Amino acid sequence: MIREAQLQDTRSLAALALQVWLTTYTTDGMRDDYAAFALSHFTADYFKALIQSDEYGVLVCLNDSAVIGFAVVNLVSRYQDKHYGFEVEKLYVHTHFQGQGIGKQLLDAISQRWGTQFWLYTWVENASNHFYQRLGFKQVGEITFDFSGTVIRNNVYISPT
Repeated sequence: MIREAQLQDTRSLAALALQVWLTTYTTDGMRDDYAAFALSHFTADYFKALIQSDEYGVLVCLNDSAVIGFAVVNLVSRYQDKHYGFEVEKLYVHTHFQGQGIGKQLLDAISQRWGTQFWLYTWVENASNHFYQRLGFKQVGEITFDFSGTVIRNNVYISPT
């Protein structure tokens, strides 16, 4: 079941975000700078602020009452061309539930709720690149940023038309 996130979900969202983010980005082991970022960023208060903001939307996917995936939509973020639409800032699925169609269900729910024109970016080394390409997303650019002295490259995709 997919629904809008509620305040009672904030701890589960924070824990799931930690699990997915750390699994994705700490492939060479746990470094202090990565741990410090994740623990300070993905908090219940962070998700509470997103849920209460008019500029964001947060959807959760539930298995019974457990959160197994979520999406964060930034309704005001733009990439280059306004026709690319809003940004899907996060699409995280619990490791044990990946490959079961949950990411696609969340993207479909986003499209139904906020529209079909959106963009997102993902780390060039993330396996999710194949997921987005398989769904027909088109790569339109690259975003880089510095994380603790390392340049992180990300592919930018727009939703299929």
